[in-house]
Amino acid sequence: MRHRLGFNALSRKSSERKALKRNMVTSLFRYERIETTKAKALEVRKMAEKLITRAKNDSVHNRREVAKAVYDEAVVNKLFKEIAPMFAERQGGYTRILKTGNRLGDAAEMVILELVEKTKKEEKAEKKDAKKAKADN
Repeated sequence: MRHRLGFNALSRKSSERKALKRNMVTSLFRYERIETTKAKALEVRKMAEKLITRAKNDSVHNRREVAKAVYDEAVVNKLFKEIAPMFAERQGGYTRILKTGNRLGDAAEMVILELVEKTKKEEKAEKKDAKKAKADN
């Protein structure tokens, strides 16, 4: 029996799939929220959770392992300095998936993949946007 073994190949070759996941996890850590299809989000979430867990312990080995998956050095630093300390007390479940409906073109189920907690910079930006929207009304 092969229950629960394997992964979703996302209709791509292995090199394309790895590049897709690296790019999406980098975007997730950079913007702390991305919109994508449900299938991609479920695969990216696995990778993101493992990287955050590894980043909680700041060592040379862990930085090199994370840098294998995240090519942008600024994002690696953000992961170790800002994102991982937010989740120091949490034992897992660093991301959440919010359903947004179906895409018009092909009816693919779309979701928002985001970090459960937001950095202080992100919270300030959201408050500023909320005030601006309130002033416009």
